[in-house]
Amino acid sequence: MKLKNYGILIAGASQGLGKAIARACVSEGAHVFLGARDARLLGQTRAELERQAKAGQKVLAAPLDVSKPDLVKQWVNSARTALPSLDGLVNNAGVYGPKGFIDEVNWSEWVEAVQINLFGTALLCRTVLPIFKNQKRGKIVNLSGGGATAPLPYLSAYAVSKAAVVRLTDTLAEETKGLNIDINAIAPGRLNTRLLEEVIVAGPDKVGHEFYERSLRQKSEGGTPLDKGAALCVFLLSNASDGISGRLISAVWDPWPKLEQYRPELIASDIYTLRRIVPEDRGKNWE
Repeated sequence: MKLKNYGILIAGASQGLGKAIARACVSEGAHVFLGARDARLLGQTRAELERQAKAGQKVLAAPLDVSKPDLVKQWVNSARTALPSLDGLVNNAGVYGPKGFIDEVNWSEWVEAVQINLFGTALLCRTVLPIFKNQKRGKIVNLSGGGATAPLPYLSAYAVSKAAVVRLTDTLAEETKGLNIDINAIAPGRLNTRLLEEVIVAGPDKVGHEFYERSLRQKSEGGTPLDKGAALCVFLLSNASDGISGRLISAVWDPWPKLEQYRPELIASDIYTLRRIVPEDRGKNWE
């Protein structure tokens, strides 16, 4: 088992991808501590995963709002007390936020989306890093994707926050270099989750006709299986990924199951990072 006896914290774990990640971690032998805002769904997920767990394996949960510093601190402290060890964190809590032109959407909703997607991720990282530094090991996986690598019009709060999560990830990777702490971001693919339903309900006038039509096709075709992103999370939480840090890795497009054999080359390069493109990168000389 890839995560046997690891203690893994998973934020945004009550449904969708977060639930799939929790299920994968339990299957690989981890003890898990789950968090989400919806206490009812969270309890149902915990009960379901408890039935899956082996004897002695802990499946625990507590309500969590990642935009509230006091609640984040309390949640992490509860996990630290309840789990045999604290080895990894998955930051999956996220929202799309308001949909439409930035000058027309509700500003408070725009700010709230950034608070959850970006500030919540940063806050959880900030809270667990002293623990990881003290024990000289730890893994963090941040959920990005979406508009991180390309514009996502009419979903500006989501796109901006998810791009910022990537820069947060590689910045924290630099801050923790040499401390045996690995921090990475993943793009899980186009998922058929509650966020997709939000787009369809909002309609083409709010999210744009192109994105709306693409979302309808995605719903009918099934989207990316949740298990792909969950499996990538397991890899990045396990010792197979030791030394790989500060990267944005796609669950769909990147050959991550083989990355262990390319680890020295990857660590020495800027592959899977966001960087500025200059004319020379496209074979042009504008001097």
